[in-house]
Amino acid sequence: MIKIYHNNRCSKSRCGLEILEKSGKEFEIVKYLEDVPNKNELKDIIKLLGIKPIELVRKNEAIWKATFKNKDLSDEEVITAMVENPKLIERPIIINGKKATIGRPPEKILDII
Repeated sequence: MIKIYHNNRCSKSRCGLEILEKSGKEFEIVKYLEDVPNKNELKDIIKLLGIKPIELVRKNEAIWKATFKNKDLSDEEVITAMVENPKLIERPIIINGKKATIGRPPEKILDII
């Protein structure tokens, strides 16, 4: 089943959700700010995306700038930062089986559904 890691306050995430709704396919919504992925789940997502953990970080978030910017963090430390501060996780993330994408721009979702 398709899964979207969603934040309703984000316009790109809302656009991604709309694309999934219009597709007519079944999907699950994970409100990741409330249902925060644990370290292993986040590692699995990063592996499916085929990126480094730092590439999933929203670097313009105030918490990143105040606490982590310009620090030489290991992949494990970046993942810990995202688990402890889920606002740092880029969104929306869409997973379909063994394929995943970050919906920026939202049209990228069409490539995996």
